[in-house]
Amino acid sequence: MKHILNTLIIGSLIAATASSCTAKFEDINSEPYRPGDLSADDYALGSAMNNLAGCVVSSDVNTAQFTDCLMGGPLGGYFADSNANWKATISFFNATDDWTRVFLKSDKVLPVLFSNLSVVEVVSQNTSNPVPLAIAQIIKVAAMHRVADTYGPIPYSKIGADGSITTPYDSEEMVYNKFFEELNSAIAVLNEHPNDRLTATADYIYQGDIQKWIRFANSLKLRLAMRIVNAAPDKAREMAEAAVDPQFGGVIEQNADNAAWTYFSGSVNNPLFVAKEYNHEGSKTGGDTHVAADIIAYMNGYDDPRREKYFVKSEWTGIDYVGMRRSAKVPELKTIGRKYSGINLSPNSPLYWMNAAEVSFLRAEAEAVYGFNMGGEAKTFYENGIRLSFEQWQADGVDEYLAKETKKSISYVDPNEGINSYDKELTNITVKWDESATPEQKQERIIIQKWIANWLLGNEAWADYRRTGYPHLLPATEEGNKSGGVVDSNRGARRMPYPVAEYNDNAENIEYAVNTYLGGRDDMSRDLWWAKKK
Repeated sequence: MKHILNTLIIGSLIAATASSCTAKFEDINSEPYRPGDLSADDYALGSAMNNLAGCVVSSDVNTAQFTDCLMGGPLGGYFADSNANWKATISFFNATDDWTRVFLKSDKVLPVLFSNLSVVEVVSQNTSNPVPLAIAQIIKVAAMHRVADTYGPIPYSKIGADGSITTPYDSEEMVYNKFFEELNSAIAVLNEHPNDRLTATADYIYQGDIQKWIRFANSLKLRLAMRIVNAAPDKAREMAEAAVDPQFGGVIEQNADNAAWTYFSGSVNNPLFVAKEYNHEGSKTGGDTHVAADIIAYMNGYDDPRREKYFVKSEWTGIDYVGMRRSAKVPELKTIGRKYSGINLSPNSPLYWMNAAEVSFLRAEAEAVYGFNMGGEAKTFYENGIRLSFEQWQADGVDEYLAKETKKSISYVDPNEGINSYDKELTNITVKWDESATPEQKQERIIIQKWIANWLLGNEAWADYRRTGYPHLLPATEEGNKSGGVVDSNRGARRMPYPVAEYNDNAENIEYAVNTYLGGRDDMSRDLWWAKKK
């Protein structure tokens, strides 16, 4: 009777989530694993797991455009809005609710995430196999920490199977503690079943390899531990040191273990590729989104060989790579767009969640700045992070790059008649490791290289910038800051305001959260709990 009931539940949940945030399961299911070859549990698991995975960096183009091209990308110094018709944007700090609410209110994120999590839970019960649910919990944390890092306090512990957020809000500390609890539980389960594998069609991240999921979970745990290092240093140390402890399975140390959605073909394309091409107005380097001036300024200053892998060359005579300034007057693409560099993505480019270079830089920072035991020396982790990034992007010249003790000017010249140029040096930090540097200088050096290596992971770059103040980004121009004095042009947006609908549908809970956790102000200027660097 229980199995029949669970089967009915699976059927109803599959129907409810058929229009999901990922590509149709039938479209990405390939020979020899046709739907007819699978049991009901197998088919439900495959569909649910891939729907879950499509909610980390959303595989829905519209959602990904808002969360990664128009929010995380610009605020992290990677992307710049390049549609001159937009008058209210996140980059201008005056975005309307339909831009800032996406993570919490989109029907392509929380509802899909939690409803498919329920499917996996039922299948795990049906099959007496805890492994799928453990992996689903890891994916849940990977998706939800992006939500928490956007708003601060969020509904989390009491969200039900439908993903509705009309529940009480948890403080950021409570949410992060829950993340660690869920990751620890999942890691323990997978370590108890190290030789298990998922159904072949249920995992387009690691193809069912449990050891790789363990390493990703520990790496995610390390990322989150370093996120809270200034707010809860003892907890951060405990979680960070446990994450790298070999007895728990270790972390990502090679590019073969990078976490990325890699299945794109035919009509299913990388959503960031699709989004960047919208409204290109004849520009050969992109449409609504171009490369930001910040990332190119640094990489030009370091003469970084990865530029040709990251960017499409501009058509400005004598200048191969030039970015567009964020939070500034947007030029008309029809007349000037070709002079700005584009984002070098193809329809089949991987959609990265986390890479080995980031993990190595996390260990370098933890060791050099905070004295955590990361199982090695900061210099080794730092240099290995750069080597791993060069390897990931198949760039040459890493030895010469690591030895650089000088740099060119890290500033900005705007090809649009110099309208948005910036002639001040953004940093004096060079590439080569300096053991005699202060902890602050070591942190800046590490974060700059981590930022360059984490290219395309804009939300992660934005989080690091808020937590550390690095890298130094170009400030908003007077014309580019339309917040009415709310947002500091030098610091940028610190969070997104809550969806307007919450004040109608969940008034008591959101008012409590804003007054208790945010000092009564729900705007872009409020620092998050973990962002308060002492």
